[in-house]
Amino acid sequence: MKYHLIDKNLFIKNRKNFAAKMKPNSIAVFNSNDIYPISADSTMPFEQHRDIFYLSGVDQEESVLVLFPDAPNEKHREILFLKETSELIAIWEGEKLTKEKAFETSGIKTVYWLQDLEKIFFEIMTQCDTVYVNTNEHYRANVETETREDRFTKWWKAKYPAHSVAKSNPILQRLRSVKDAIEIDLMQTACNITEKGFRRLLGFVKPGVWEYNLEAELLHEFINHRSKGFAYTPIIASGNNANVLHYIENNQQCKEGELILMDIAAEYANYSSDLSRTIPVSGKFTDRQRAVYDAVLRVKNEATKMLVPGAIWADYHVEVGKIMTSELLGLGLIDKADVQNEDPEWPAYKKYFMHGTSHHIGLDTHDYGILTEPMQANMVFTVEPGIYIPDEGFGIRLEDDVVVQEKGEPFNLMANIPIEAEEIEELMNQS
Repeated sequence: MKYHLIDKNLFIKNRKNFAAKMKPNSIAVFNSNDIYPISADSTMPFEQHRDIFYLSGVDQEESVLVLFPDAPNEKHREILFLKETSELIAIWEGEKLTKEKAFETSGIKTVYWLQDLEKIFFEIMTQCDTVYVNTNEHYRANVETETREDRFTKWWKAKYPAHSVAKSNPILQRLRSVKDAIEIDLMQTACNITEKGFRRLLGFVKPGVWEYNLEAELLHEFINHRSKGFAYTPIIASGNNANVLHYIENNQQCKEGELILMDIAAEYANYSSDLSRTIPVSGKFTDRQRAVYDAVLRVKNEATKMLVPGAIWADYHVEVGKIMTSELLGLGLIDKADVQNEDPEWPAYKKYFMHGTSHHIGLDTHDYGILTEPMQANMVFTVEPGIYIPDEGFGIRLEDDVVVQEKGEPFNLMANIPIEAEEIEELMNQS
């Protein structure tokens, strides 16, 4: 892996927190992701399932974690099953975890090779009553592929039909949404790498460059600082492309007088950052562009202050909508009649700001978190208002990642990334 070894105490603590929520005499099983095929012998780059990573730090395929806090055999309270490595595998595929390296990574002492799984699993299934299965219950999930986790669940249910079933996901949704100090440090590293990429662009952008040129500059900077690359598919949208919310073609030329909306950020150690900035191709905003830009920035700054312990996600979005409504009135994009006659289910401001303002972020860009439950300290959210005006040929979104504090305003992990219009113009016009 490109990233530095993570302190295994993070994973020890995460497992302890998960085990504390388990029913008596139960086990929980977590599988790695598959390596997904493309065609012939080509495969997608491996991406670890974030749950087994969160609980073990293991970042390789064909790995299984079993937790059994009440195991009569103390050795079996935490077990890792790994693909057996060898000199031959090391030559062809690169180094895999040895049992010693697995302990160094995870803090788990009991490590078996994968070929021993069925034998050991039989033993522990005769000793437990309930099995926690790890289903994907994320509110945005839409998965058609049968995962390794799905296949494993099918296998054990067929073989051991008398066991009770429980769900891991609600426990993980709550645990993963509140970040440990080590996790926040890793996310800060991802944000710092993103900053380097963005600053590189400010000296690079000029009329005539292509959107994909910007993507290449960012990727260079990200990988050069131990990131795998983008935390999500980058959006580099010049001109009216910005009014397509998930524009990812990045294949158009950036023209004088246009704005470029960029939703681009690095990952680090599987942790995401998520940044949006909008900059002028020519190095200077027009008066109208600047007026809309400043309006978006004011909404972002006011919205950020509302991310405090106890706040409810849905109520927060209603309040942000009121602030946005005021700004759109000031810009002349809507009028008082639009507001008075609005549909409560689709308020007038939604014509120009149609997406949400904030989502959890962490090991996933749209991270775990139960949105109906109050916000807590050390949750990390994006704040990303936007105004999109197809008739005027531009859209503006601004986004930072912030950590909810026990008291006061959130801590901005992206505070060092230029956002004020004057600073952006100044950096773009340095010789």
